[in-house]
This record gives sequence, structure tokens and C-alpha cells, in this order.
Amino acid sequence: MMDREGERARLFYRTTSLLQIEGVNKVNWYLEKRISYVYKAKTKKNGTLSRSIWSRVMRPHGNSDIVRARFKKNLPPSSVIGRVRVFMSPIRMWDF
Repeated sequence: MMDREGERARLFYRTTSLLQIEGVNKVNWYLEKRISYVYKAKTKKNGTLSRSIWSRVMRPHGNSDIVRARFKKNLPPSSVIGRVRVFMSPIRMWDF
């Protein structure tokens, strides 16, 4: 994609985020695990104020404990310093 000056424009994917998982020894174990960003809304929906945006760990990012996750919806700007929950339930069969 080229802009007016002939420089390449950087593509920005709003549903993809880089997440740092604390206390990780092996990032590959977290691949395809589900992640939830839980936040509190102002109005009730289905009888509760808490809502969540679901995601899945897609691949590692670099050599550190950072992973790339793809969320179902765009994350709000307040989620930059927020915490996410990692669910350990989906286990890949080739990890055994």
C-alpha cells in the first residue's frame, strides 16, 4: 500500500494485540489457548455489568514471553494497561 509521498503505509490490525504473559518458561505451550479481556460496562446486559472480549493466542512474538493474540472485536483504548485472563482448557494433542 503506497501513500502520496511514495512511502509504504503501515497496516494496522485493530483485532491483533501483543500480550506479555508473566511467569512463562515455554511460550509454545500457550499457542491456541483462549484469552478473555473482562471489563465492566455502565449498563446491564443479561443481568450483569461485566462483559468480555474473547481471543486466541496465534503465535509467539520474538524470543521473549510475548505472544500475538487475535481478538473477536476491537479492544478499547483502556485495555492497553489492562489485564487479560488466559484459559488453559484447550490442549493441543501434539504437546503430550
